[in-house]
Amino acid sequence: MAGKSLTMLAVGDVILEAPQGEFYLSKVAHVLKLGDVVVGNGEVVFTARGVSTFVDMLSQSPGCSPANMGALASAGFNVITLATNHVWDMGALGIEDTIIGLRNYGITVVGAGMNIDEARSPAIIEHNGTRFGFLNYNCVGVRGQWATQAKPGGAYVHIIAHYEMNGANPGGPPDVYTFAEPRSLSAMADDIRKLRPFCDILVVAFHKGILHSPDIAMYDQQVSYAAIDAGADLVMGHHAHYLKGIEMYRGKAIFHGLGMFVPAGAEQKMKQMRERQPITAPHISGSVDHWQDPASKRTMIAKCVVDDGKISRLSYLPCLINQQEQPEVLKNDERGLEVFDFVDEITRRAGLNARYEWEGDEVMIHSDQT
Repeated sequence: MAGKSLTMLAVGDVILEAPQGEFYLSKVAHVLKLGDVVVGNGEVVFTARGVSTFVDMLSQSPGCSPANMGALASAGFNVITLATNHVWDMGALGIEDTIIGLRNYGITVVGAGMNIDEARSPAIIEHNGTRFGFLNYNCVGVRGQWATQAKPGGAYVHIIAHYEMNGANPGGPPDVYTFAEPRSLSAMADDIRKLRPFCDILVVAFHKGILHSPDIAMYDQQVSYAAIDAGADLVMGHHAHYLKGIEMYRGKAIFHGLGMFVPAGAEQKMKQMRERQPITAPHISGSVDHWQDPASKRTMIAKCVVDDGKISRLSYLPCLINQQEQPEVLKNDERGLEVFDFVDEITRRAGLNARYEWEGDEVMIHSDQT
């Protein structure tokens, strides 16, 4: 099945709630268009007729204008993951409009559907003789976002959190243990094993991780390792709106968190939320004031070169989100070094084994495993 050398590019959360979506992608489109396969996470749905489903949730999205789907296509995206904690915000119509609309623009979708079987179905695209397979699962948010046999929504892996008292001080900070519920984890592994014979490169994307933090939760590694054990070639994480470290496991790369990529309209929403909800601390998970943290503006484009049906080269392109909510690709200079140093620091702090070095304006990803 394998063919010539190809490039896959991948980014994290894309929010295009503001009009004129092309503007927000204008500084990165020239780079994204160089990719043969370009993947982004569709954080919220695209609809003009959806119905609000979680009226009591401050963070609910009203959806993006359907016109902004064209901005994704124009910027070079041809795969969008949809299993997020916002996929059901605008109900069945929001999911239907998003899936049909993106497909009409020639964009492959994965992770959501009109029932659980559709949501768990893989996406396969072929480019010059190489087949790329994609699966996508949500690990965060309320259960109402999940698809069932009778309801649209996203594919999921059910994550359980256990809080253990640390010390004898009631009300004090607990130790937190998170892990995947075995049946949903097994179902994910079955999906991967079924897909494996039909593609050269198998990518699993998870909507996962501690929000607004570079820290790695216990389940982050559990679900990622399980995906690779079942046959995945690459694991990508998003949701936290914050970069996380990179890890190599059994020779395969895990991007634990690709960060926010396009927050168009997000800052305005944060301002509205600040007016409705008091702020506790800017770095606490769930705080609506997280955009005041400069680190939240650091992001990346993951880059994988594929030769003869296998990933032969891994790197990332450092990026920063500017004041106009546009991601910009950086060079090997002072601004690029800001992102490089941050990724290196959070990788080491998490005890992960990826190591980095500049090659031109790309950051190569290696493993310190021997």
